[in-house]
Amino acid sequence: MKSGYLKTLAASAALTLVSSAAWAADAEYTLVISSWAPPTHNINAKMWPKFTEMVEEATDGRVTTDLKLGLAPPPAQMDLVQDGAADLSIIFHGYQAGRFVTTKLIELPGYDGSAEEASVAYWAAYDKYLKSAKEHRGVKVVALHTHGPAQLHTADPISSLDGMAGLKLRVPGGVGGDVGKAIGATGIKVPAPKVYETLASKAADGVVMPMDSRQGFKLTEVAPHLYEMPGGFYRGSFAFIMNEDAFADLPKDIQEALEAKVFGAPISREIGKIWDGGDAVSRELTEETEGNTMTVASEADRAVFDEIAQKIIADVIAEVAKTGIDAQAAYDSIKADLSN
Repeated sequence: MKSGYLKTLAASAALTLVSSAAWAADAEYTLVISSWAPPTHNINAKMWPKFTEMVEEATDGRVTTDLKLGLAPPPAQMDLVQDGAADLSIIFHGYQAGRFVTTKLIELPGYDGSAEEASVAYWAAYDKYLKSAKEHRGVKVVALHTHGPAQLHTADPISSLDGMAGLKLRVPGGVGGDVGKAIGATGIKVPAPKVYETLASKAADGVVMPMDSRQGFKLTEVAPHLYEMPGGFYRGSFAFIMNEDAFADLPKDIQEALEAKVFGAPISREIGKIWDGGDAVSRELTEETEGNTMTVASEADRAVFDEIAQKIIADVIAEVAKTGIDAQAAYDSIKADLSN
């Protein structure tokens, strides 16, 4: 399964490159993308190719992209784009504590729905409420999206919520960090690309990440045991961002085409779909990988975590309200969209 999946992934990426080549040959504008995930992660193997496909189609091939890896670590991507060293990038908001607050609303536990549905609801809440906080000032927000429910992945099996207390866990910033603290874990903040080596060196007992990461960051090799909380411990908040000058330099008709056919809800939805697909593949990979196990939280553990989650939700809504936006309305909007 594993080798077959990677072959399929490579073939898919190759087909995308071939199909894009015809457009790229005649493109008038090439947008440079900076990305920090491994080459085979869905961010680079599927999300950016999908973005490129949509851009090329919307502009009749006048605009294409050039994906570059390793230009800067994940926390530096916002500044990289703002300074014009790249035209586009993907950022994880939790890597920059204090810089983004309103984005924590989508990270909260307790939401229903897929990553696709949550990403569309996220964009709608941003467009109506969150953008007035101007947390992305200096760059243009192209898309907002979230992965599927984050779960616990460990080197040794964990059978209960109590078993997480005292563990050294890689947690992201944002709500993921709040959850780690609430369950009594010792949080280790490591960017996602460093997760494999952190676990392999035994510097951490486990990580809390989406199911997708079992393939994307090879967790099946270094964290073979999965403890699954239905609904997840949190969801991560991501954005595709663009340099404002790079967008302004495009002809007006191209700008209008991108705004109407690509940016916002359309690409946010497509990225969410890819996150969902990655979760499904990683679940199957886990089931078929020798030595990997999956344990689903008991009803009692779910009830305990729900109490923890309710406090975190209340605290985050209060924190976001301090930015001046209607945090409760924004939260209610997301929750309502995911309940339909």
